Amino acid sequence: MTSAVRNNTALSRFELDEDGATAFVNYRIDGGRIIFTHTETPRALRGRGIATRLVEGAIALSNGMELKVVPGCSFVADYMAKHPA
Repeated sequence: MTSAVRNNTALSRFELDEDGATAFVNYRIDGGRIIFTHTETPRALRGRGIATRLVEGAIALSNGMELKVVPGCSFVADYMAKHPA
């Protein structure tokens, strides 16, 4: 079963659980913008596309909240450059 990305508003981050570990992307909201400040994938999950799924889901949830996504970390910037909206 594939986990879904969720918004953990208490920690200001989107999360994705996989195999007992959690990947996350931190954010801060500034007006109508959401700035993704840091993406982290546990070592055991790396190289499996988890961070990409996480960022895809985080962007979709942000768009649903009508927030403009601003990349504040290199992973999100690279993802958005490869997948323009």
